[in-house]
This record gives sequence, C-alpha cells and structure tokens, in this order.
Amino acid sequence: MRTKHWLAAFAGVVSAIAYAGAVQAEDLKSVIDGKQRTEAYVARDRYRHPEETLKFLGIKPDMTVVEITPGGGWYTEILAPYLKEGGRLYAAHFPAQSESNYYRRSLKAFKEKMAADEGSYSEVVLTEFNPRAGVEIAPQGSADAVVTFRNVHNWMRHEGDADKAFASFYKALKPGGILGVVEHRAKPGTSQEGMIESGYVTQDYVIKLAQKAGFELEATSEVNANPQDTADHPRGVWTLPPSLRLKDQDKAKYLAIGESDRMTLRFRKPEN
Repeated sequence: MRTKHWLAAFAGVVSAIAYAGAVQAEDLKSVIDGKQRTEAYVARDRYRHPEETLKFLGIKPDMTVVEITPGGGWYTEILAPYLKEGGRLYAAHFPAQSESNYYRRSLKAFKEKMAADEGSYSEVVLTEFNPRAGVEIAPQGSADAVVTFRNVHNWMRHEGDADKAFASFYKALKPGGILGVVEHRAKPGTSQEGMIESGYVTQDYVIKLAQKAGFELEATSEVNANPQDTADHPRGVWTLPPSLRLKDQDKAKYLAIGESDRMTLRFRKPEN
C-alpha cells in the first residue's frame, strides 16, 4: 500500500514539473505573440526563430540576462517582458558619449522605445557596451546568460576588440553561466579580411574567440541555418534582406534567398 502511495506521489511531482515546463514554454510563446512587438520585426521571425533560439540557448524567465548591443530592440521586445517578473535584463547598448552619430541615434531611439512602453520595459537596466574602455556590461559575476545576435563581425575591424568583448562576457557571467552567440556564417577558410568586408564570420573563428576567453563550447544548432545563402554576395551580408544594399538590383533574387545563413552556438563558463 505504501508503495502505491509513494508511486502516486512521485507521479504527481512529475506531472507538476511537466506542467511548470509547459507553462514556461507557453509564456515564451505568448510573449513572442504579444502586442508589444513591432509588426516589421514579427515578419522576420521566420528567419530568426526566436522561440527555438532562446530555448536552445537555455534562457529561462528567472534568469539575469545581458543582451549585447540590442540596436532597435528586436530581441529586447521578447526578452524584456519574458524576464520582467522573475528575472532581469541588462541591455548593454552603445556608449552615450560615442563619436559615432549612428551609435548616438541608435541609443536615443532605443531609450525612446523603452520610455514609450513602460509596461514591457520598465525593469530593463540600461548599461554600456564599450569593452575597449573597460566598461562593465553588468556587475561582475551577476549574469546567468549573455546573448549576442549578429554582432561579432562588428568587433573585427579593430584589433583586440573581439577579444575584449568576449572577456567582458566572461567577467559578467556567474560560474556555469551561458554565452549564446548567433552570427552570420562564412565559408570555412574565409580570410580575416574577407570576414571583415563581408560581415560573415567562420564558425571556427567564433569558437576560438570564446575558448580564448575561457568558455567551453557546449552545443551548436542549425536552427538559424539558411542553405540557400552562398555567403558570397556583392555587398556582403548586407546584400540580403533586411538591408538590401543593392536596392532594386536583383531584389527578387535576394528576397528569395532570405536572411543570412547563421551559426547558433551555446558556450558555458566553467564552474571552477
């Protein structure tokens, strides 16, 4: 009789755990389907697969997460409400005192976006991504995860910037914390110059950057792969949507390809 009671109790625990997991998954989907999202951003879900990507990266609603250079807030629209109640989101944006007009305009627009929807963004902590200056993206050892989407190529033009960026991720993470990287994927063997000019980066290069900073590669995913992308376009990755740098020239061709082929990588900061 006791065995039956124990089995029934165990089954109840298992059911509760399964239910909690289902609720969490539904919560993420409901956020992705939420009214806070920009219509033009939603149209890009078919290329960026936010639900599958965040699940693969292991992002949970009770985590402290740092989003690196969120730009216009494509992923912030999802991460901010998802983490609002039980977690925390640091948005490590461009430096306010940057000499770049683009950086200043982007930061200004992001701040205005946050202020216009306090229901979604009131708990977002705005920090600065400026590893060259040694600025913290979040308090040291505070983050459960750092995520960066299509940014690595931007750190390759100045020697040492990419290394400093990954070192700042490592510093912000707790032992055992996650680093999630999504990046345009170059063909193996592409030169450094070719990567800088095209915006496509080899997967091996990104893995070596992370390992040099102390991370361990835990898993890779093809969720954001695009086999139609040959990664050899006249204006690099910006030939494809959404940039379409060639404008009307061969526009139908590039729209048919869609957004770039991308690696999706999950790294782990060692426990010790």
